[in-house]
Amino acid sequence: MDFNTEKSLEELKSLRNPAEAQIAGELAQHANFVNPFIIACGTKNSKFTGIAIVCLQRLIVSRALPRSRLSQVLESLQQATSAGLDVQLKILQALPSLLSNYATDVKGELLVTALNICFILQSSKNAIVNNTSAATLQQLVVSVFDKVVTEDKSGTSSPTIGEAPTQDGTVSLRAAAMDAYRVFNDICLLTENQRPEYLRFSGLPQTFGLELIESVLTNHAAIFSTHPEQANVLRTRVMPFIISALRGKPNFATSVRLVRILYTLLRRHLSLLPSESGEALDILTQLLDQDTALWKRSLCMEVFRGIFADHGLLRRIFMLYDAKEGQKNVLKNLTATFVRVSTEKPSVIGLGHQSTIPVANPYGNAGTSNDQVMLEASGVTGIISGSVGSDGHNTGISTQWSTMRVPCIDQLDKTDPPSIPESYVYSLTLACITSLSEGLAKFILPLTVPSDGRRKRSSKQDSGRDSPAPSADDRTDPLIEKNPLERTASFKRNPVPVNPLLLENHPLHAEVKVCAAFIDECWPAILATCSTFLYAAMDSEYYHGLVRAFQKFAHVAGLLQLTTPRDAFLTTLGKAAVPPNVFSACLNAGARQQATTPGTSEPANSILSNARGLLSVDSLVSPSAQTAEKQRQHSADFTPMTLNTRNLLCLRALLNLGIALGPTLSSTWSIILETLQQADFVLFSSGKTAGRTAIAAKVPDQRAEQEATVLLSNFSTEIRAVETAASRLFESTVDFPNPAFVEVVEAVCNLLEKHGDKASEAESRPQSPPSSAGLRPTMSHKRVLSISTSSLAGPNQEDQFALAKLGDLATINMERLLSYPPDISGWTPMISELINTLSSAPNTAPVRARAAETLVRILLEAATAIASQPQDARGPIQKRILEAFRDSLLPLQLLDRDVSVMTHATDVDIHKIILEGLKSLLENCGETLTFGWEITFEIIDSIFFIRDRSPEAMKEALSSQAGLVTRSVKLIRPSFSSLQLICSDFLASLPNACFLNLVDTLYKFCTQFDDLNVALTTVTFFWAISDFLSGKSRSISITEDMMDESGDQALVKLAAEPSHRGSGAALWMLLLLRLTSVATDQRLELRNSAIQTLMRIISAYGDSLNPVAWSVCIKSVIFRLLSSIEKELQAVKESSSKDKTHGDWNETAIVVVQGVSELFVSYLPVLATHQGFAKMWQDLLNHFAVMLDVQALDINAAVYSAVRDILRSCGERDTPTFNKASIDLAWDLWSRGIPVPHDGKDDKSADNQKCLLVWVETLLELYSLIQNDFGVERIRRMLILLRDAMQHATPGAYASDVEYVTPLQGRILEVFRMVKTDIPGVPSAMITQVAEFVSLAFARENSAQAAAEKRTYVAMSKESMSILETLIVKNASDADIYETGAFATALSVLARPIILKYQFKIVTKSIQPWRQATISALAVLEATLGHICAIDLPRATVQTVWQIIVSIANGIISADCDAAPAGTKLMEDQDFDVASFHKLRELIIPSLGAEVIPDKTRKAYADGLFRTSIIHAPAPAEASAIYGGGGGDVAGLGSLYKKRNGRTVDPAPTKRSTMSEVCLDELFSLVAAHDETVSTPSIKVQPPTPGFPPPSATSFSPAQQQQQKSGEGGESAAAKPTVSTSTTAAETTHGLHVRLARTAASYLILRCALSLRAYVADQPLRGRMPQPLSQRRELTRILRCLVELRSEPEAIPDTPNVDSESMKHLLRLYPLLVDSVQVAGTAGDDKVLSLVREALDVIGGELGI
Repeated sequence: MDFNTEKSLEELKSLRNPAEAQIAGELAQHANFVNPFIIACGTKNSKFTGIAIVCLQRLIVSRALPRSRLSQVLESLQQATSAGLDVQLKILQALPSLLSNYATDVKGELLVTALNICFILQSSKNAIVNNTSAATLQQLVVSVFDKVVTEDKSGTSSPTIGEAPTQDGTVSLRAAAMDAYRVFNDICLLTENQRPEYLRFSGLPQTFGLELIESVLTNHAAIFSTHPEQANVLRTRVMPFIISALRGKPNFATSVRLVRILYTLLRRHLSLLPSESGEALDILTQLLDQDTALWKRSLCMEVFRGIFADHGLLRRIFMLYDAKEGQKNVLKNLTATFVRVSTEKPSVIGLGHQSTIPVANPYGNAGTSNDQVMLEASGVTGIISGSVGSDGHNTGISTQWSTMRVPCIDQLDKTDPPSIPESYVYSLTLACITSLSEGLAKFILPLTVPSDGRRKRSSKQDSGRDSPAPSADDRTDPLIEKNPLERTASFKRNPVPVNPLLLENHPLHAEVKVCAAFIDECWPAILATCSTFLYAAMDSEYYHGLVRAFQKFAHVAGLLQLTTPRDAFLTTLGKAAVPPNVFSACLNAGARQQATTPGTSEPANSILSNARGLLSVDSLVSPSAQTAEKQRQHSADFTPMTLNTRNLLCLRALLNLGIALGPTLSSTWSIILETLQQADFVLFSSGKTAGRTAIAAKVPDQRAEQEATVLLSNFSTEIRAVETAASRLFESTVDFPNPAFVEVVEAVCNLLEKHGDKASEAESRPQSPPSSAGLRPTMSHKRVLSISTSSLAGPNQEDQFALAKLGDLATINMERLLSYPPDISGWTPMISELINTLSSAPNTAPVRARAAETLVRILLEAATAIASQPQDARGPIQKRILEAFRDSLLPLQLLDRDVSVMTHATDVDIHKIILEGLKSLLENCGETLTFGWEITFEIIDSIFFIRDRSPEAMKEALSSQAGLVTRSVKLIRPSFSSLQLICSDFLASLPNACFLNLVDTLYKFCTQFDDLNVALTTVTFFWAISDFLSGKSRSISITEDMMDESGDQALVKLAAEPSHRGSGAALWMLLLLRLTSVATDQRLELRNSAIQTLMRIISAYGDSLNPVAWSVCIKSVIFRLLSSIEKELQAVKESSSKDKTHGDWNETAIVVVQGVSELFVSYLPVLATHQGFAKMWQDLLNHFAVMLDVQALDINAAVYSAVRDILRSCGERDTPTFNKASIDLAWDLWSRGIPVPHDGKDDKSADNQKCLLVWVETLLELYSLIQNDFGVERIRRMLILLRDAMQHATPGAYASDVEYVTPLQGRILEVFRMVKTDIPGVPSAMITQVAEFVSLAFARENSAQAAAEKRTYVAMSKESMSILETLIVKNASDADIYETGAFATALSVLARPIILKYQFKIVTKSIQPWRQATISALAVLEATLGHICAIDLPRATVQTVWQIIVSIANGIISADCDAAPAGTKLMEDQDFDVASFHKLRELIIPSLGAEVIPDKTRKAYADGLFRTSIIHAPAPAEASAIYGGGGGDVAGLGSLYKKRNGRTVDPAPTKRSTMSEVCLDELFSLVAAHDETVSTPSIKVQPPTPGFPPPSATSFSPAQQQQQKSGEGGESAAAKPTVSTSTTAAETTHGLHVRLARTAASYLILRCALSLRAYVADQPLRGRMPQPLSQRRELTRILRCLVELRSEPEAIPDTPNVDSESMKHLLRLYPLLVDSVQVAGTAGDDKVLSLVREALDVIGGELGI
């Protein structure tokens, strides 16, 4: 040894390079250098051995050991194993480095030796050595396999050294592979307690062998896949051993290692050992299902947990077994086992109706749970099924007692099983379920996102479609704050998630199919397992994990389009969200509350006011103590049930699934939405109040109680979380493709309660709530209707929810709805459902109203959304919106709609909402509305309907006011508001065709009878429309061909063609025609307003109308209006009732006529230029004539006023407007009669003055146009009518017509002044009529009564006298006035007031009528007497005239002074009469003595003079002589010669003594002889008219002269003398005087005899007393005149036997004169005596004495 040592030192010293690395290489070249160390190891000396081992270790580590000496070194190390502890440990430290540094050399026997060293040391009783050797052995074994890896990488350059068996034979192996095969095979044999084939060791502990196997399998799993010999070892050795061992009853330590190896094999070598693995899995399943040892079941579940955590392994297992025919259904059986495991001990997991808080064992030492679950009190008042045993246990699954810090499978250091919680297996089951879902989701979800459509989402969006499970933050922290509904993405950029099953070209398609098959096979068991745990007592972590697993599994199933499992999971989740017992309890609670408190109003915290329906943020507040107390006290035996936080968590998961699977759910949407709806109803029913938290068992648990109290206030937070999810659910629909969105819409629509055809009487009478039996929910997830009968006071909350969600969907998806056709985008089903709901009579009023409001909101949002789009895109959508408005009203307008009073009221409210929506639409978007205006008018018109649906009534609906009625007064204003907006703001936006609708709609509003103010306002819109239409063009081109005789079809057709140049004109005409129809409304204010507006429109735009247009307007509008009014007037006239209607229609007619008049007056120049003006004028007058036939004074006045104004307008023009025919038509209208009722009874209460005045004024205007063609017949007709008018005129409001003529009288007289008299026959007619006017004042016997009646005609009579004077004087030379008797008539009427004088009681302030008559008569006579004598006139005519002249003369001289009114100035009147008489005498004397004039006429003249000349009233005895029948005869003097008895009473002289004296003088003058020599030519009157021929002397025929000479004064019937202007000798003046003297002589003698006789009889009685002065003056005047008179010889017949020429009168008075002498002498009256003596002297002279 010393030698070897020294030699080694020398070699060491001889090294040249001191560097360690280089020294190691050089030492490796010296084979003998290690000899001392080898020898030392064999000395058994612990000191030497220890040093040698250290040195060898150093050499091994530094690679300085010569390779040739490895075998000796290993043997030395083996020999040293018997040394001490330190040596053994050093040896164990050296072996790994040896195999690592000399891997290529340590093989075969060297490797065996190295392993044997470890085996030897492993058998050491020293624990340190034992454990270290075990670890080193494992390391060496792993190193062996490391060499295989290295060898495999080096390629095939190494030679094989042997063969090994495989499943298919043998395989050649290289050195490393062979070593690994031998080592592993021997380890397996040793583990099985068999002899190794290669290793030289035996008695390896089984547990250590299993650990070695696991170590190899764990570190070099790949080798078993690439080396069939190793796989064969697994197949033939390892798996059989494990299977057999598991079937036995291994202890805990062995079982742990067996299970670990099995788990490793399953994870890494499943494909190598398919059948064996399947058998092993089956054994594990059996152990789990059948073994009662908790630790074994836990080990199995831990393996399964690992398997389920590796989703790839799980797929491979399913592919190898379940997916292959003939193979075991490993996973299916396993999941079925989960079901049995989860339900075998319900008391352990706290299974109940709802999940609750787990409760710790009150008898154990387990720590209290610190769950932070936000749990709200459920309504479950009972405990979970199962009870706490006497020994006590934890109830439920909690992280506090349901987990193990170290899993059983990892407890390799334990030989006995640890204490395992009873609920540990359940927690492992939950872990399996969770892992399964996680694996499926992680594998499937990435495949569902299109590669070109993937979007990066923030962490807050990970819980969306890509990751629907609640995050960890979601479990404890409040969810993100809810935002208003808004679109988060565009549906165009986010299509339906891809179904991985359809990716056939994808490399993972087969794997996807496996997942789908697995789900399809195992979902029932998984669902059952999850369902069990959903109702168990679990802490928040487990419950969240379960819900997350549940959600992800359903998510994957949905993505794979596995509808059955998806729907099943969604249904179960929905039931967990809203447990049926809770929902049923709320239904029953609603029924009970309705039955007990029917009058209870809606709770204060109701969510009805929330537009979104669910969980209003405004109401998310913790309920106050007062509210909670009220709910506790509401019923002693009833506790309201509601949802707890875990229900809301499930609901949120369900909503997240809806978000994730939305586009693929199809009809499954109903599950999610119905659950959400039911949750809303439950929360609504419970008032969102939180109750006390329920715990899992009735055991004291202070922690649970405290937790429940704390969680009581967290309810609102979870509500907000659910609300956020619900909002995001609906917001996510914005990303759906159209078909998927339509499915969502249909699902929401299906939430609405559908009613069958039921009798409507239920709507009108109260109903009792249905029993609770009828409300019990079924177990299937079919919607259970809430109590929604019409008798309920509260609305149907569920329908409210559905309607709110429809509105939300529309708001969120508005872009979609407007971008695609309605049947594709979902518009049609959404709008249709809303319409069906709002129109369904069985629905409650609030539901229907909510549907209507939702519809309106959607439509308004749609209108606003498209307002900024181009017109081409905007138009069709606007039309669709308006069609929705219209369609919503159609069901309400059905004729067969059978509704009650209550339902009708609701219908009206719905109708009103729609109409108000239309108004809002117009207010917001009216200026951008381009399409659908016609629909707008349909909506506005929807408030009207036709009461009578017969064809005839339907045909005349628009023209008949009575047939069109409003549905309700409440609808008029809302509808009219929209119309008002259109007319005021949007006329420019209306297409021409819609103006037709507008006008028709205006007409309907005008003719409705419910709101007069609306009707009146509507009329004003006609003006606005006309103004707009007229403003569009400078001229309105209206033509004849526009009008259709059958109606307005031609106009309608033309107006509907905007491109036609006449379209605007047609619209304007239609406007006028519709307004014309309104003009016949039964309401006075309305029709008058319509008429005024119509006339105003036409007048305002008349300047833009050409003659043709005017003609059309007049014919089609004005004349139609007139015809309509005429019909109404006729109908009113024919009606028997006399009410205000008559006057109202008359007023309307007046308005029409006035309007027409103004139009014609204003635009007559234009109208007259039209070729059809004459026909137009004729038609107008025909209409006027029809109105005149109504015989209403006001109408007549208006008509003639119109004609007057039109004629006046025509007269003011320079060029004539009317032709002769047109003027004749006007004359015919005027001359048809006076415009007063001609039924024979004047309406004294009506003042016809105005009417007649206008009528006469019309004549004045007409005459100015027709005067050149105004013939005598027309004059006569005119005069007759004027006379009638004068007579029928009422006094009116004038005080009197005594002083001044009335306006009517003045106008009539103006006519007479104006009419030309140069037409033959006209003067006579005029004179006759004026004469009649003169006579009107004096025709009545009682003039005082006439004055009292205010109709005296006095002033008019006086005016007429002047006119009559003028007419006669002007036409004095016209023979016709005499021949027709006009002149005689005129004289007679003038004579009448003269004769009456004071007997006419009416006194005027101006000249009295008799004076005016006197003046006029004298003027007339002065002008005409000469012409009368010159013109050949009929004898009778002349005689009549002279007779009247005599009457005038007598009237002038006479007067009844006693009848004179007080204040009459008799002397002035006497002077006037005296002057007038003198003038008259100059005119008629001596012409009065003409032969043609009868003697009786002259006698009348003389008689008048005689009577008037009597100054003192004669004695009664003398009256017979004076006033008797024959007093005029001279022979009558015989009686006067006899003395009468005297009288002592002296009569007073007459008051007109001067006139008496004048008359007396006239008698003397008439009797006085005519001296031919005196220049007293024939009377020649110079007429005032210079054109009159000078009068010629009156000539008489010889026969007439002979007759005159014969003394026959009467008119002979055989001889009819005529006044002639021939050359016959003129009648001499002397002859005229003779006749006059002859007539007057007797009257003169009689007159003188009266005075003389009175003197003779009375004076003696006076004695010497003188005679009264007046009598004395009279007597002396008579005596002197008698003495001076030289009477006409032929006037007084000769006295027998006395020849006297000129004193015959004295001879006749001789006896009286004689008596007078005696009396005078006796009385001593010298003057009288002297005069009488003188007279007697004259007589004596004549007698020749």
